[in-house]
Amino acid sequence: MVVVVWILTAIFYFYQYAMRSAPAVMMPQLSAAFEVSALGVASIVGLFYYGYSPFSLVAGAALDGLGPRRLVPFAAAVVGIGALLFASGNVQVASIGRFMQGAGGVFALVGAIYIASKNFSASKAATLIGATQMFGMAGGAAGQFVVGPMIGGGLPWNYFWIGMGVIGLTIGVVLFFLIPKDGPTQQPTGGLKVVVQAFATVFRNPQSILCGLIAGLMFIPTTIFDMIWGVRYLQEAHGFDYGSAVMRSAAVPFGWIIGCPLLGLLSDRIGRRKPVIAGAGVVLFVCLAWILYGTPGVFPPYVVGLVAGVASGAAMLPYTVIKEANPPQFGGTATGVVNFLNFTFSALLGPVFGWILQSVSGGAARFELHHYQSTFVPLLYGVAIAIVLTLILKETGPAVRRS
Repeated sequence: MVVVVWILTAIFYFYQYAMRSAPAVMMPQLSAAFEVSALGVASIVGLFYYGYSPFSLVAGAALDGLGPRRLVPFAAAVVGIGALLFASGNVQVASIGRFMQGAGGVFALVGAIYIASKNFSASKAATLIGATQMFGMAGGAAGQFVVGPMIGGGLPWNYFWIGMGVIGLTIGVVLFFLIPKDGPTQQPTGGLKVVVQAFATVFRNPQSILCGLIAGLMFIPTTIFDMIWGVRYLQEAHGFDYGSAVMRSAAVPFGWIIGCPLLGLLSDRIGRRKPVIAGAGVVLFVCLAWILYGTPGVFPPYVVGLVAGVASGAAMLPYTVIKEANPPQFGGTATGVVNFLNFTFSALLGPVFGWILQSVSGGAARFELHHYQSTFVPLLYGVAIAIVLTLILKETGPAVRRS
């Protein structure tokens, strides 16, 4: 039964990730519907992370204290309502809806990791967390691979969001009836004092901060560059038609589907985390540099984006490290903290990159290749910093614990 509950929660994660990535394939439609510029749409879409980041902390602590039965179904319903509000076409209402999508959606990842870590062997931690993330990345790919052709084929953008709202409410009902009432809760009683103690323990641990920084720096090339600007970059900077741009951009989250479980399994097999994170960081750096400065057509279509996505999957390994570096009774809080630190980068930097792009282009309606290069080259520096921080990180893998 635990396996079924974990899979259902992972499906919830698939669903919310599909909504997270879908705006990338309908930027012109959203711009016209909301009557705002592309920068305005990016700001509205980025509100997802303003809900996702702070509620990561709420989700982690709440799951430690209450368990998934009382929280995850309600969170799925909140995401569904957020999708319905986004379909309204009203900027203010849609902004609230997008925020709700993030606030509720975070319970999917944190909840699935919580269930996996509480009920399965610690020797399979990285594999299971990677498998959980695989569901999300599959949703991210579907948000582009599947939704892109639907929008290109004439499906009204608001119909898509109405449908997603209904699906979210349905997922909430199913989870409510299938998650056992005696969900796993091992947190000692103590109310607010215990919550404060959990946060203090995790945040005071330097390893926790390093994990959040590494995950965030390795993830923003995908959450900001690919999932918000990827399709438009390929269209404007390299002249790809809409369909080709969608397929090439979606190759990145498709790579996550492979990379998250594969790199997690590799890490568990060798019993170490740091070599896998650092090695993947180097590959991601090279791929990102080629995407920004390389010549299209040298490699077969989709290869660079796919490899970049596989390498980016290593951003999930810090989720394993932070749990291994903190007391087991604070596992949910630790996951919430790393998720908070990770996606705070996306929440804060998403509008910044949009503003820089608008600034370097002089407010042009169409951006050129050099505009994108000037705007997103800091992502390369961020990945390089993540590699350096990984070298500082304390190894927590099974091989070290055994020795």
